[in-house]
Amino acid sequence: MRTQTIDPNRRCPKCGRAENQILSGKTAAGSQRCFCKECKKYYTLNPKTREIPNETKLSAIKVYQGGLSARKVGQIFGFSKANVLNWLKKNPEHSVQ
Repeated sequence: MRTQTIDPNRRCPKCGRAENQILSGKTAAGSQRCFCKECKKYYTLNPKTREIPNETKLSAIKVYQGGLSARKVGQIFGFSKANVLNWLKKNPEHSVQ
């Protein structure tokens, strides 16, 4: 019979227990999934963030201010036009006068 190994890094975010945590596959992004047998909660160990760096945001805003449409800027940088327009709303000092 196998003995249970308790990994201190594998701790349930809901109940906080480190025992009875099992590996449960991977997410679509490739992060490891776990399952807590105590509270029946699935969770990701190290979820990947999708935050876009501020330098990229500022350069996209500059390209938009240069005359390109928000849709075209989104295609160039690889994100949606809504992102460009939302960044302009959040930073009114960068908006076009």
